[in-house]
Amino acid sequence: MKSWIIICLKNRNGCGWPREVSKYIWDNYELELKNSGDILYTWQYDLRWAAQQLRYEGILKPVNGRRDLPWELAK
Repeated sequence: MKSWIIICLKNRNGCGWPREVSKYIWDNYELELKNSGDILYTWQYDLRWAAQQLRYEGILKPVNGRRDLPWELAK
């Protein structure tokens, strides 16, 4: 899921709101999500967890607990 976030943000000039990233992932990876078993029911939670991991890795800019900032590639 981390790679999907990166691909989405690169397609959006490095920045996007979580709802935009979710829509992109659903529009482009719906079949993979539906065929993944239980992830179909948790994928939006998993997406946010993956974004947090990307922040820890320095790939996404930190948001410091704020919800009024988009997800943005650090590099």
